[in-house]
Amino acid sequence: MKKFWYTLCISLTLLTVGCDAIEDRMELGSAISAEQLQLTATPVIVDGKKSNKVVLDNKSPVLSSWDYGVGLTQRKTDTVLLVSTGDNEIIFTGLNPDGSKITKTLQVTVDELTFPVPLEWGFLTGGSERTWVWDTTKPAVWGNGGYMGNSAPAWWTLKEADINGQAAGEGVGAKMEFALRGARLSKIKSTGQTEDGSFSFDMTKKITLDDGTVWAKGKLTTKGVTVLCGISPNESNAPVYEYDILIINDTEMVLSYPEPGVGAWGTAWFWVFRAE
Repeated sequence: MKKFWYTLCISLTLLTVGCDAIEDRMELGSAISAEQLQLTATPVIVDGKKSNKVVLDNKSPVLSSWDYGVGLTQRKTDTVLLVSTGDNEIIFTGLNPDGSKITKTLQVTVDELTFPVPLEWGFLTGGSERTWVWDTTKPAVWGNGGYMGNSAPAWWTLKEADINGQAAGEGVGAKMEFALRGARLSKIKSTGQTEDGSFSFDMTKKITLDDGTVWAKGKLTTKGVTVLCGISPNESNAPVYEYDILIINDTEMVLSYPEPGVGAWGTAWFWVFRAE
């Protein structure tokens, strides 16, 4: 009988110690590692294919920040739209109760763009990152012409070799890199100097002519950096951050900017680029 009570007391003591240890490990304010994160990024299946609508879910005791390439969400659970097929990276950053941060990258495969997104994301970035340069196959790469009249430089026209006279380092040998992640735009001058910023689209801002022809299919807005030679000469070379998109596809891009207050055939500036 004594042996039984002795064994029971030892067992209860061990059980108490064990519970205390578990409580210590789960104590409020403790941090977890990236390996302990419980995260999922699951594409919605449509007709047997992985769509570009992805459900994000964080079941871990940390605050959430999901970087899905073209946007951020800080919700614990959210549904987002990806803009390119193939493999996509989603970067999760968690904030522990003690203030420390942990990061984990999830891979998501998209079979098709089932849910509508601007195709311009794919055109401009190639689904990841794409380099654009002046399109020297065209008669001119920059200059002015008629707003809502011309679709390329037509009045005062410059070739690539002439651009440095307007914007040093932004002619021959200069390039732009448009990246999907973070909607990042980098302008790399021929001198090696790099200027970084971001970009966005608004494809609802179309410009339609009186005959019903779409002259501009939307707007490209840059922040913190302009496109190559992104200036308005008649406004003391003021930087231009908003451009009408006249043409954009996998190989070419033509942009335009009207001087303030002009109407049809007023002075506008044009940029002509090609994908490298």
